[in-house]
Amino acid sequence: MLQSRIPALSGRCRVPRLPTTSILASRGQWLARRGVQTGGPFQPMRPPTPQELGRPQAAKEYKRGRKWTRRFLWTAAVLGGVYVVDNQVYAAGLTRTARTFGTTLLVALDYKINFRAEPWFGGSVSDLHHRGAERMSTLLRENGGLYLKMGQAIAMQSAMLPPAFQQMFSRMFDDAPQDDWRDVEAVIREDFGKSVEEVFGVSFTGKPGYGVMEKKARASASVAQVHWARLPDGREVAIKVQKREIAKQISWDLWAFKSVAWIYSKWFDIPFYSLVPYMAERLELETDFINEAKNSETMRELINNEKSMRGRVYVPTTYPELTSRRVMTAEWIEGVRLWDKKTLTGRWLGGRGKGTPGARVPLPEVDMDAIRREVRTQPHQDKLKPERQEWKGRRSQGGLGLSTKEVMGTVIDLFAAQIFKWGVVHCDPHPGNLFIRRLPSGRAEVVLIDHGLYVYMSPEFRNQYAEFWKALMTFDNATIARVTEQWGIKAADLFASATLMKPYEGGSQSTKNGILMKDMEGKTAAERHHEMEQKMKQGLRDILADEDKWPKELLFIGRNMRIVQANNQYMGSPVNRVKMMGEWASRSLFQDASLGWRARAHNAWRHVIFKAVMTASDVAFYVFKIRQWLGLGGGMEDEMEKRMKDMAQDMGLELQNDVFSG
Repeated sequence: MLQSRIPALSGRCRVPRLPTTSILASRGQWLARRGVQTGGPFQPMRPPTPQELGRPQAAKEYKRGRKWTRRFLWTAAVLGGVYVVDNQVYAAGLTRTARTFGTTLLVALDYKINFRAEPWFGGSVSDLHHRGAERMSTLLRENGGLYLKMGQAIAMQSAMLPPAFQQMFSRMFDDAPQDDWRDVEAVIREDFGKSVEEVFGVSFTGKPGYGVMEKKARASASVAQVHWARLPDGREVAIKVQKREIAKQISWDLWAFKSVAWIYSKWFDIPFYSLVPYMAERLELETDFINEAKNSETMRELINNEKSMRGRVYVPTTYPELTSRRVMTAEWIEGVRLWDKKTLTGRWLGGRGKGTPGARVPLPEVDMDAIRREVRTQPHQDKLKPERQEWKGRRSQGGLGLSTKEVMGTVIDLFAAQIFKWGVVHCDPHPGNLFIRRLPSGRAEVVLIDHGLYVYMSPEFRNQYAEFWKALMTFDNATIARVTEQWGIKAADLFASATLMKPYEGGSQSTKNGILMKDMEGKTAAERHHEMEQKMKQGLRDILADEDKWPKELLFIGRNMRIVQANNQYMGSPVNRVKMMGEWASRSLFQDASLGWRARAHNAWRHVIFKAVMTASDVAFYVFKIRQWLGLGGGMEDEMEKRMKDMAQDMGLELQNDVFSG
């Protein structure tokens, strides 16, 4: 059966075969082509003849590939050279500038395309704001240095920005990793032409008769860092050293800042560029420590000559012989920062008739022999300064035993005097720049540091601002209209609310009514939100209506006001800030020596009436205090912020909790 199937299968799968001679011939050709000896007569291996090789052919050239390879190598070499020079000579100034233009252009294009009721792509308008804020936050964080200062300058007006930007600016702290000690030595040598040891008379090997200095900074910010030292003559000092790269970056950074601001002001049609050169000038002055030392001495003299401030406010002494453009040396201060509310109000355990170390008395003596011995035995020791925490008690749980009312009363009096009486304004009063000490008498003393960012008001502008603030308290709409017209501001009621940081209810509400349009019925939520943002953009144009008349100082004075308001709110609103500021404004008008005696007498009489009117403000203040004590609500500052948020929400803005913190 099986055999019968085989022929059939084999016939079905048969493959035609080539003749045997054909196979042998093809095999011989194959072997011959490979120079293999076959079965014929022996032939020795030999090189081919020219005739067998044929006519010579030129080798193939890859001209295009070589051209692009050369271009690539040249480009890589040039870019590599630029990168090395940029990093070594300009401290990455070109790289930072390129990153700035790239990021800001991307943000601007995103807004140009998608800022509409129904964005073309990328989600909603809120998503657009979130993208823009994240990109700008990344830019400022990666560039660091002066860019953080620029961000803080922009943050002064962040209440007018979308919520995503407000949140981003509220997280912008002025801190940074400290520079390496070699960079600190290089800056001091470049500015003084001497080594650290020669300039300050210190030794890092514990030599007898020399002072000591800590190599590790006690504090580090975006522009500078602070080191503790004890000089050979016994003075304990704070040595503020600018980051080495700042001097190389500042010209690039300010140019990029002004260029981007100009492009944005033209592209989005908001007239704010005229403010930018003034902001850049203030930022540049903030990096000049000789200027900061002068500001410090000016403020010190004003406080010492003001009877109401003596014994309440202190400005550390600066040492000009140890100060340069990038290095400033000042008296070392032992105190508690304003943000440490628990320590400020904690029980005093330092003993009767005693204050915190150095409070109007010399600092306790330092055991220099022990410190020098420690330097010799532990050369890498980071901290040499005595901590001086004995006043906190054995368990370190004590405090200064001070009242928040006394502390904040002094803080507000200080900055109100600067604005309304002296016209010399410290524009960075955040809690880190305010130390609190307890005097031996048991009273509080405020120590003001970091005097780099100042504004000097002209007598005319200071008088106008005092009139404006007093008019806000008494609903004097005629004066408000007159002063804002002199400043080139159209939206007087909106500007009044921004100044008070609460809704101003005495004006015509024309700006607010213009923003709360009646023709929004029937529109979607997205369309209404977009329309209101467009109206707020117009409101900003009205505030900056006349760029030439607009007082540039208002930018930084507004920053001062907002930070002081935030400080008072953080402390629980222990004082009536609005009333205190109003009284300083009114008092300055009749104490102004530049006015004639008739004007001063008239202002003095009006001041008496003003104080009587302000009694109503005190009544409201104590009503809120009683509510706060009973746990039924916050203080007066909390209520003002709540009302400001409600008004802003009606006008299409959403204010965040930290928007006034600067």
